[in-house]
Amino acid sequence: MSIHTAAQATASADPEPIEAESLEATSSESGTAEAVASIARTPAPAPYDAILFASFGGPEGQDDVLPFLRNVTRGRGIPDERLEEVAGHYRALGGRSPINDQNRAMIAALEKELEGRLIDLPVYWGNRNWEPYTGDAIASLHADGHRRVLALVTSAYSSYSGCRQYREDFALGLEQHGLFGEVTVDKVPSYFDQRGFLEPVADGVRTAIAELRAEGHAPEHIEILFSTHSIPLTMSRTSGPPMSGSTDPQVAEGGWYVAQHLTACRWVIEQLAADDDDAASADVVDAETTAVPSWQLVYQSRSGAPHIPWLEPDINDVIGTLAADGGKTAVIVVPIGFVTDHVEVIWDLDTEAKETAAEHHLGFRRVATSGTDPRFIAMLADLIEQHLVPGTTRVPAVGCGVPVGTCGRTCCQAARSADARPDPTAQPLEDIAAGLRAATAAQAAAASEARPA
Repeated sequence: MSIHTAAQATASADPEPIEAESLEATSSESGTAEAVASIARTPAPAPYDAILFASFGGPEGQDDVLPFLRNVTRGRGIPDERLEEVAGHYRALGGRSPINDQNRAMIAALEKELEGRLIDLPVYWGNRNWEPYTGDAIASLHADGHRRVLALVTSAYSSYSGCRQYREDFALGLEQHGLFGEVTVDKVPSYFDQRGFLEPVADGVRTAIAELRAEGHAPEHIEILFSTHSIPLTMSRTSGPPMSGSTDPQVAEGGWYVAQHLTACRWVIEQLAADDDDAASADVVDAETTAVPSWQLVYQSRSGAPHIPWLEPDINDVIGTLAADGGKTAVIVVPIGFVTDHVEVIWDLDTEAKETAAEHHLGFRRVATSGTDPRFIAMLADLIEQHLVPGTTRVPAVGCGVPVGTCGRTCCQAARSADARPDPTAQPLEDIAAGLRAATAAQAAAASEARPA
C-alpha cells in the first residue's frame, strides 16, 4: 500500500495543529466506565473500500507560509501584517511544518499495520489548509473507483475545529466535485479514550519524572502541566452539553472538550499512582520518592480578538505563578491535546514555554506526543477494524459519561449557541453542506447591506 495524493492519481490509476488538532478516569463527576460500556454500540458492518487520513496541513517551504496562513484564517479578515507575526514561527523552522512528514510517517506505519492484519484498503491523505487538500483527495479516490470511505482525523477530542469542521471539509469536498450520492464519507469518532493514545503519554511522563528526580527535583516540587489548544468559550460549550452535575466548574461550563481532556489527564495520573502503589507494596522505595507530582490542565496557542473569552489559564502564566509561589522547582509539560509534534508544540512549548521556565529558573521537560508510537498506530488500525468486522465493539480505557460515537446535529457548531444538545444520529454531510451554503449567502447579504450606497 502507499499514500495517495491528488498528484499521484493523475499519474496512476492504482489506488498519500496551529489550531487544535486541536477529550476517561472514572470519577463521581464524570460517570463510570460501566455506564459508558452499557451504551456502547457495535458498528453495523459497512463495505468501506478506502481510508481518508484527514489532517490540518502545513507549509512545505518559505513561499508556502503566508498562503497557508491565509487559508487557515480564511473569512476572518486578518491582514497579512498580522499573519506575518505568526509566520515567524514557521520561518524559524525553515518555512516547513513538521506535521507533513509526521503525517507521512503515520500513514506509512498505518498501511503496514493494516497489511499485517490483511486489511486491504488504500489510504488517501487530505488536508484542510494545504496540499494535498481534502477535496482533491476525495476526487482522487473517486477516480480510482472508491465509493464508501472511512475517515480518520488527527484530532482526538470533540470540538468544532477538531471534529465537526472535518465533517464540513468532507461535505465541501463532495459538493465541490459533485460527488454527493456517489461517495459517502463516515468519520471515526473521537479517540481520546483509547489506550493506544494515552499509554505513550503516561510512559513519557514516567520518564520525565525519573529524569527530573535524577537532577535533584523531588516529586512534590514538580508540577505536571497537561497542555491543550485553547478555544473560545462558546466553542467549548458547543462541543457537547455542559456537564451540569459536575462539581468542577471547568467541566460544568466547558462542555465535552474540557470534560474529555480532564478525564484523559486523570487516567494518566491514575497510572502513575498505580505505579506508586505497586512500588510501595513491594517496599522498593520510600513514600517520598514515590509521590505523584501535582498536576493541572492548562491551555496554549490562544489567538483572536482579546475581548473574546477563551479557555484559561495560559501555560506561560501558570509557569510564572508556580515560580512566584516558590513551591515548585520544575515543570513537566504534556501536550495531551495533540497527536503530533507540530509547530504549535515545537514553538509554543519547546520554545516559548521552555523559555518562560528558564526565566524563572525552573527545570523543564516536555513529553512527546503519541505520534508514530506503535501503540497509537495499532489503535488507529483497531478503530478501522471496528468499522469493518461485525461484532467488534469499541473498548474505552476510561469513561466520562459521553455516549460512544455520539455526534449531534447541533454539537460542535461554529455558531454561537451555548446550549447544544446531541442527537445520537450524526447530521448528514448533505445537510452540513446546505447549512454552509446558507451561512455564506447570509454573510454575503449582510456585507452587501453594510456597504455604503
